Amino acid sequence: MAEIIQRDGTWAFDGDTVRITPGLHRSVPLFRQTYGEIAVPLEAVSSVVLEPERRRGRLRLRLREGADPLLQATGGRLPDAADPYRLTVDADRTGVAEYVAEEIRRALLLDRIPKEPAKAYLLPGPPVPVSVRSSDGTVSFDGTRVRIDWAETSERVKRATGPRIITMGDLVQVEWLPNSGHEDGLLRFVTRETVFSKLPPEKDPYALDLWGSARRDLLTALVATAVTARLPHPSTDAGHETSAHHPLPAPAVPPASEHHDVLLRRLRELGQLHRDGVLTDEEFAMTKAVVLRGF
Repeated sequence: MAEIIQRDGTWAFDGDTVRITPGLHRSVPLFRQTYGEIAVPLEAVSSVVLEPERRRGRLRLRLREGADPLLQATGGRLPDAADPYRLTVDADRTGVAEYVAEEIRRALLLDRIPKEPAKAYLLPGPPVPVSVRSSDGTVSFDGTRVRIDWAETSERVKRATGPRIITMGDLVQVEWLPNSGHEDGLLRFVTRETVFSKLPPEKDPYALDLWGSARRDLLTALVATAVTARLPHPSTDAGHETSAHHPLPAPAVPPASEHHDVLLRRLRELGQLHRDGVLTDEEFAMTKAVVLRGF
């Protein structure tokens, strides 16, 4: 067993798996603490390096392309401090860090792990159900469908469309950008019908506009990853088709007694937003179509 324990976290390698456990110190980002322990199989690893810094070092684990739904969902946009595959190493522990890195390198050579992109996810992503409250609303995923409940601070047009429910069978991909504190982020669920939508995230009823606490909004990457892990792998040609292992779940339908009244109320609200100039003609038509599809 090769192991290094730091305030930032612990890496332990047993010859088959790199087990990464986040530290409990308050300096460890909330995202890493919430994501929890990650067991990285050796076959998912591409390389490992120890990067020297002025007063300390940094262990960095590089994974094969397409092996991890977290990296697929976030596209390398996680802030450095929130990246679970980096470990800050104190200056007096760099020798131990180099030993851990060398043990992983040796195992990669002995097992002849390929460097080519993986053809399936080798890590499972976060467990479901998962729910995150962001600046724009609460997004939840139970393994078969995504639900968005808008916050009181969400744009009126979003609140007028009501809660958004998206089944896995309708989803094409997930788009995620972090809220950096200087620029807004977003979590957008791209469906077959909205793939060409040009609505900005603050008006898009399929997107969360991330503009509040960067620390809290970063947790939306948990949902993005959980959904990505259950979409067809990007290496397949079935990206826009329903997988035989993931049949279409039945869409959620409001009770008949509420259906008509709710639909009329939301259409009236959208009409008022259009008359007030909040929505352009194009935005009104697109959002109205979203509401009608939801019923």
